[in-house]
Amino acid sequence: MTGVASCHTLAPGFFQAIAKERGTGMQPIHFISGLPRSGSTLLAALLRQNPRFHAHMSSPLAGMVDAMLGEMSDRNEYAAFISDEQRQRVLRGLFASYYGTEFTAQVIFDTNRTWCAKLPVLNRLFPEFKVIACVRHVSWIVDSLERAIQRNALRPSFMANFQTGGTVYHRVEGFAMGEGIVGHAYNALKDAFFGEHASHLMLLQYETLVRDPAMALAAVYDFIGEPPFRHDFDNVHFDASEFDERTGMPGLHAVGRQVVAQERATVLPPDLFRRFENDAFWRHAPSNLRSVRVV
Repeated sequence: MTGVASCHTLAPGFFQAIAKERGTGMQPIHFISGLPRSGSTLLAALLRQNPRFHAHMSSPLAGMVDAMLGEMSDRNEYAAFISDEQRQRVLRGLFASYYGTEFTAQVIFDTNRTWCAKLPVLNRLFPEFKVIACVRHVSWIVDSLERAIQRNALRPSFMANFQTGGTVYHRVEGFAMGEGIVGHAYNALKDAFFGEHASHLMLLQYETLVRDPAMALAAVYDFIGEPPFRHDFDNVHFDASEFDERTGMPGLHAVGRQVVAQERATVLPPDLFRRFENDAFWRHAPSNLRSVRVV
């Protein structure tokens, strides 16, 4: 069985290619996005087994793109000297600099939940891009977040704004609000799913990934147009323990060695769990107006 590659990098010509005109000579770059606690880290861990691929947990690139878009907007008095072509070159340059010439992977997957809200921008930068959005029943997402907070009860979490006096009801309200960890990602997902660039989007359900990982990965490869690769679903490696420790949430991005579905009871009160039971809009076929692939 093919082992996990420990180091993944971009092709040497990526820096030069990324500076060329729109859509010319680009190395493939795709994006992992979607909802929190829905399998994006597991997906990255599996994709990393392919030595042609680079994938990891969330990168800072989405925030850097936001910052540069703001600095090049009309709030800057010198924006009159910046053309859209220059904006494109600057933003592509962020990717070129971040994934520099020391990298050798032929296909890049950049992960961030914000990418679902940026399909129009990505379409201008990388016309052949694809987004794999990881999704999961929202009740179980909220359950997973609350479970992580309870597991680290002695360390107040960034997910609850480091507040110490709230109840599970306060925390869930914070998760679900428009700028919350769940609410923002959920709104971004709907933005992509119903928007005009939805042809670039595929939804990968957590339930599919853990119950039939071979079928899930085959769908990803088909969607991005890459040749199949034999993955080892019984020998998965991913270590983000240092990052998790620094954020005060040890084990947040832990990935089990074997891909397996784990049945468990929820830690949420019944009314909170039921609150989100109808929010999986991607399961309602008549709502899929753009014919987005849902796996």
